[in-house]
Amino acid sequence: MGTDLHELLRSLRVWDVELPSFDPASAPAEPLPLFTEWFAEAVAAGQSEPHTMSLATADEDGLPDVRIVMLHGADADGWAFASHVTSRKGRQLAARPYAALGFYWPAQGRQIRLRGPVEVAPAEEGQADLHARSTGALAAALVGGQSEVLGSVEELGRASDEAWDRARREPDAPAPTWTLYRLRPEEVEFFQGDARRRHVRLVYRRTEPSPEGGGWRKELLWP
Repeated sequence: MGTDLHELLRSLRVWDVELPSFDPASAPAEPLPLFTEWFAEAVAAGQSEPHTMSLATADEDGLPDVRIVMLHGADADGWAFASHVTSRKGRQLAARPYAALGFYWPAQGRQIRLRGPVEVAPAEEGQADLHARSTGALAAALVGGQSEVLGSVEELGRASDEAWDRARREPDAPAPTWTLYRLRPEEVEFFQGDARRRHVRLVYRRTEPSPEGGGWRKELLWP
């Protein structure tokens, strides 16, 4: 007996929790402090994997692509994530160094969206970031071959076993293609869901898009 997808979709509900309030008038002048506050509140609320985010890129032909990646940090230089420079996302960012990030925390009915140019961090920063992570993260980076065609599951198993052995023996082993990226947002939107669908959307836009920086302009958007 098959599943009726549309009936199943109609049976689902969103935000079956008490949602927090958000007064945009109290928002700080820049987006990073608000992001940090919301992130801490998502962790406190028990949100599963709040550090994961959608990363949207485009290929040489302008066709979109999206996947889930992990946030490695956020500061005045931008929001950081990592991948192999030879991966699909790495090749796309080399061709079009502009991307969008999306966080969704249903435990509080919140979304955060960012978009802007992406820069490659110095190689030593990327390696330091990798070696500060877990043995499993290093092993995965040492396997390499990301986004390439895989001959078999057994081939992956052998490569993974070898990478784990090396990661344990050499916790500082280099992974030359592993790259740290930073998205420097030109626009950041904070979305607070409301049970009566009167969602609050606050967007920050840079007033000066130059690398030297500048201030931010805040605006409300219709939900």
